[in-house]
Amino acid sequence: DVQLQASGGGLVQAGGSLRLSCAASGFTFDDYAIGWFRQAPGKEREGVSCISSSDGSTYYADSVKGRFTISSDNAKNTVYLQMNSLKPEDTAVYYCAAARMRVPNVLLLLRLCRALRMDYWGKGTLVTVSS
Repeated sequence: DVQLQASGGGLVQAGGSLRLSCAASGFTFDDYAIGWFRQAPGKEREGVSCISSSDGSTYYADSVKGRFTISSDNAKNTVYLQMNSLKPEDTAVYYCAAARMRVPNVLLLLRLCRALRMDYWGKGTLVTVSS
């Protein structure tokens, strides 16, 4: 049974920080890319950041570059999203998702993340940034 469990959301003031965690199970972690996606009220879901579990290559949406950092602990099958300098426009439900990618490929990682072409999705965690 594939499971992706996101946690770490909450309420934070603008300028603050949060760290999201995505615990994965039920698949070979090293063969997958893991990503964070978000959906704000009334908006479409968008790719925030993705990481290749096998070689650590990463993708970030322009809106979060320099503020968010994605990392992977392969021993724990867990991916983290460190979010700093949070803005009210970062308010959304954040989801983690996984896509099979046995051979690391930065362009494929970008396409998977931007097009939300993921194989498995977890339930979201709400991040609210107050102004």
